[in-house]
Amino acid sequence: GHNLKFDLAIMLSHGVQVIGPFFDTMLAHTLVAPEQKHSMDSLSENLLGYSPIKLVDLFSGERDEADDLFAAAAKKKASKGELDPSELPIEILAEYAAEDADVTLQLYHKLIPELKALNVLPVMENIESPLLPVLVAMENEGISMDQSVLDEVGKVLTGKIETLSKEIEESVGRSFNLNSPKQLGEILFGEMKLVDKPKKTKTGQFKTDEQTLASLAPKHSIVANILSYREASKLKSTYVDALPNHRAKHSQRVHTHLHQLVTSTGRLASSDPNLQNIPVRSEMGRELRRAFIPRGLDYTLMAADYSQIELRVMAALSGDPAMIKAFKNDLDIHTATAARVFGIETDEVVPEMRRTAKMVNFGIIYGISAFGLSQRLGIPRGEASEIIQTYFEQYPAIHQFMMDTTESAREKGYTQTISGRRRYFKDIKSGNASIRSNAERAAINSPIQGTAADMIKLAMVNIHKIMQGRKSRMILQVHDELLFDLHQDEQDKLPTQILEAMEAAICLPNEVPIKIDLGFGDNWLQAH
Repeated sequence: GHNLKFDLAIMLSHGVQVIGPFFDTMLAHTLVAPEQKHSMDSLSENLLGYSPIKLVDLFSGERDEADDLFAAAAKKKASKGELDPSELPIEILAEYAAEDADVTLQLYHKLIPELKALNVLPVMENIESPLLPVLVAMENEGISMDQSVLDEVGKVLTGKIETLSKEIEESVGRSFNLNSPKQLGEILFGEMKLVDKPKKTKTGQFKTDEQTLASLAPKHSIVANILSYREASKLKSTYVDALPNHRAKHSQRVHTHLHQLVTSTGRLASSDPNLQNIPVRSEMGRELRRAFIPRGLDYTLMAADYSQIELRVMAALSGDPAMIKAFKNDLDIHTATAARVFGIETDEVVPEMRRTAKMVNFGIIYGISAFGLSQRLGIPRGEASEIIQTYFEQYPAIHQFMMDTTESAREKGYTQTISGRRRYFKDIKSGNASIRSNAERAAINSPIQGTAADMIKLAMVNIHKIMQGRKSRMILQVHDELLFDLHQDEQDKLPTQILEAMEAAICLPNEVPIKIDLGFGDNWLQAH
């Protein structure tokens, strides 16, 4: 099929469960040519040289008498997604459906050789295709929500928004539109002159984005309050106010949509609503997770989380002996890194040192610069540069891995995961230093993040098989974490089986161990 998950979901809603095997031409083309359009019409025209019938043409095209008004109305409906094929005669629909199936089959025969030529057929056959029914099942299950908790969090957020608004306006000395970047920029940088040389947008306005303000927050309480105000406002509008509208009438649960290949590294994405973006670093964001609950009194929520998986993948791919040893000895990697960077024993590491080491560990994966680290830690650029230099001295194989990966990406034009998933970098040789630098950072990160993405996808496929015929359900994936509705009758053995499936998904090089953290609770916050 093409966009097969949609078809499988429709059939499941009518009580038909398709067993497979599966092949989605849209997913296949995304692996072959990720930068191109993947609609059936585009693929048919580009790969087959054939223009398929468009649904709108069936309504407005082949008619005995020209009916411009009807055609215009049909196009308007099409733009809103309101065309109803059931209004058409069965003979016309049959031709349309037959062509759809024929084009898909022809695309399949075209795409198989291309997948083989790029050595990504195993990614399609072992990961993406088997994942289709898993995602359909998860979307169908949904997750239960406690409206009383949402109401409670909403009241707290409303109070916080009002308090922060008042404090900000008192700091300024007058009222203004806090949601206007233009007014905010003029006050902070035009009137209050918080910095000598404020950054501006292409249109000449003062920059007031989160990154710009975050660097000023430690020194200016008004900026810290503005960021808190924005967070509270976003949480309220995006989740507290919007989530109830996403509760399905038939199940009274929230059914997010999970997308396989919309991200460049292969990570799953979530939409309508996006349940992967609920903040976990802030207290306000964490409180929202209390609203997600088990489906019944005989269930509990279980969270299974890959512990520091991207750092483990980096250690495995680089072969760095010091970091591998830390993981094999089950040390706290951030404490171990702090001890090495600051030249002290692990029991001498204080929280601030661990925080710095944690920022460097995760920053290195994304190619953080001395300037970027200085901004995040609020330290001079020179000090940040010394920390990064010391880090590479302590973990030289990681530094070598980064250089080798960048050079390989320049030569081949792509990087790949352990499973063979590729990501292409057309700007890796750009003459523009900024563009080239961004491509180099992405090239370093992609094998790491992509391998972690492949790992959890493979785990989901295997767990789905384990859970056939069970009362428990796998209901959500958030990057490195899986969330389950765990039935009380299956609490003894199933968690161990899930843990083993996650550990066995991919064997990392250099015998780097994989660790899974399991949590249980009456809501998502408790389980996490």
